Amino acid sequence: MSQVNETTASVVTEFFIVGFPGLQSKYYSLIGALLFIIYIAVITGNSLIVVLFVIERRLHKPMYVIMLSLSLSDIGFCTVALPKVISRYWFNDGYIGFYVCLFQRHLIHYFVTLNSLIMMTMALDRYLAICYPLRYHVSMTNCTMRLLIGFCWVTAIIGPTINVMQTVKLPFCGPNMILHCFCDSLSMNQLACADATLTNLIAYAIAMFVLLVPFSFIIFSYLSILVSVLRIANAQGRMKGFSTCATQLTIITIYYMPRFVVLTTSNIPNAQMNSSQKIGLVMFYSLLPPVVNPFIYCIRIKEIRQFFIKWCVHKKRISLNIQK
Repeated sequence: MSQVNETTASVVTEFFIVGFPGLQSKYYSLIGALLFIIYIAVITGNSLIVVLFVIERRLHKPMYVIMLSLSLSDIGFCTVALPKVISRYWFNDGYIGFYVCLFQRHLIHYFVTLNSLIMMTMALDRYLAICYPLRYHVSMTNCTMRLLIGFCWVTAIIGPTINVMQTVKLPFCGPNMILHCFCDSLSMNQLACADATLTNLIAYAIAMFVLLVPFSFIIFSYLSILVSVLRIANAQGRMKGFSTCATQLTIITIYYMPRFVVLTTSNIPNAQMNSSQKIGLVMFYSLLPPVVNPFIYCIRIKEIRQFFIKWCVHKKRISLNIQK
């Protein structure tokens, strides 16, 4: 395995994923185990949503199509991002090929973009359901939702592709240490042995567009929902409306706000965070939603609760029959 290249004439063929800079080696196994547990939790919880959608026909509704897509996106993101950094801490195998790193970066930004578009679609669904309940079942059919989600999956590839095409033009002939837990735009571009200012500006503009446009629509949607809910005379109806949106708003806040902080501080010299703070914040907002999403939805959504109750009763009956 190659070490860090020291001559400017050499060409970088692989990078090394550093992970959390400054972390003492005695904590490597612990961090690797923690990331592995998070990965298993993400795969288990989101796979449960996928299985439920497949076997329970009552879940074949627009809202659950969104949940299915979000679960698949979360599985994809964590499967792309976590195995290499886990390998780095468990086996000290942090080396990743140049083009593999580019591919990982492309997929990571793809799934981030996809999640942003899916959450915008979720906000649209809730907006129509609460603000226009009589029109909802006419305007938001399963076919319409599949088209919207398909649009999200296809268009999410545009921004990451532009990013990668810009990075491929840069020469890499010096350090190859990625100060992150995975390959991303900023971490790779800062290793280029040429001026990457324009490339970074393009990446920043794309990231802000991907975040700001859906976030602005989400804010508009939930403000409209809030106004509609406050007009409901029935107190129980108001509580139901607030309850429907509260969880989604919490996840959306966790998803968007820290990203704005990281993007802003990365481009304001006097406001920059150190590497450990930035990586810690990135891992927090990247991994928390995929872990908690399926469990929150399983607890709060009536049809899913009913499915689990029915499944538990069925299992109990089988157990009693076996005992008899």
